[in-house]
Amino acid sequence: MFLEVIKAEYVTEFKVLIFFNNGVSKIVDFKNELNGSIFEPLKNVTFFKSFFIKFNTIEWENGADFAPEYLYEIGYSNENNG
Repeated sequence: MFLEVIKAEYVTEFKVLIFFNNGVSKIVDFKNELNGSIFEPLKNVTFFKSFFIKFNTIEWENGADFAPEYLYEIGYSNENNG
């Protein structure tokens, strides 16, 4: 089974709750992941919040995206988080 993002919800600051096609959901904190010129606009929270699902992952209007496998790897369980 290929890992896919099926839903994503903005949480706070640079955190997104991501739902995967394997039934797992994780919170991904992008704060330290926005490196490189393509990710520079995402450091603006208003722009960051404007992501959408495209090609089985989250993407932004400027074409920035992350592989679903990477999001799964760096995400953490959304249980017991306030």
